[in-house]
Amino acid sequence: MPKPFPFSAIVGQEDMKKALLLAAVEPLLGGVLVMGDRGTGKSTAVRALAELLPKIETRTNCRYNCQPNDPQPACARCQAAGAEKPALVKIRTPMVDLPLGATEDRVCGSLDIEKALVAGERAFEPGLLAAANRGFLYIDEVNLLEDHLVDLLLDAAASGVNVVEREGLSIRHAARFVLVGSGNPEEGDLRPQLLDRFGLSVEVRTIMDLKQRIEVIRRRDDYETDPEAFVASWAKRDIAIRSRVVAARKIMKQVAVPDAILFRLSQLCMRLGIDGMRGELTLMRAGRASAALDARLEVNWTDIEEVAPMVLCHRLRRDPMDEAGTAPRIERALAALDVGHGHA
Repeated sequence: MPKPFPFSAIVGQEDMKKALLLAAVEPLLGGVLVMGDRGTGKSTAVRALAELLPKIETRTNCRYNCQPNDPQPACARCQAAGAEKPALVKIRTPMVDLPLGATEDRVCGSLDIEKALVAGERAFEPGLLAAANRGFLYIDEVNLLEDHLVDLLLDAAASGVNVVEREGLSIRHAARFVLVGSGNPEEGDLRPQLLDRFGLSVEVRTIMDLKQRIEVIRRRDDYETDPEAFVASWAKRDIAIRSRVVAARKIMKQVAVPDAILFRLSQLCMRLGIDGMRGELTLMRAGRASAALDARLEVNWTDIEEVAPMVLCHRLRRDPMDEAGTAPRIERALAALDVGHGHA
């Protein structure tokens, strides 16, 4: 099976790439929603990012991707003692595709029917949330997924825990993953309540720049002609991105957000009429991740300006009197703040 298309070889779509990198640095952002035209590289970018991230350490055939020094109570393999404990192994960052027809049992896990019938044992069969632990869970056409499943996934992504209590089972295991949903808005919208729970949202459009379109065709053709050679030719650039993400993760907790920045980002959310506090919290975290990606230990206002559209656009109330769209409304609000306070 050939390696995925390299992340660094994706032409354009800078907002989408930036949002995915921010989520890779700070999983607490709450996932990324990518909406836009078909064939714009949405799924390619997610698979490419998972491929370039560092391998994770776990134990052989662990179904929960347990950390070796912190095995989960639900994982019988990693809880084994002495010589029965499985060997350590390094695996690719998990990248799990959630099919549209998936049931709640398939997502969360359920009673292992085979063991129950054959051996009379009551055992838990882990679901996709266990498989995605410490990695990515990707849902293409998330806008077509049943609302209760989207709600369930967002709950698990936010809490980092999957709880299953049914059929006499009571299981609790880690489910720390970056949720990425994509879809075409022409096929349906997500409910506003669900939209608000995605940390970041970006819109991708078909590239209309002639040179970029030609470059997309060339790179894709080169990749499909000789995948190994193409991936090797972009390896250094992918390694550089991986190094940025790894370094950013290491300094994330040290990145400071000055009071003046908090004051202004709260003003921005109030000016835009953002409901609740998720907008401000995500804006602060995204700004911190952006600073960490640039190897800085303090957030500045430029960080906030860059991430504000992807944090706030999908949280704005629709204004039937404003036909300009959500991004210009955010630009106007940012400009008004700059007039009042000067640019940081």
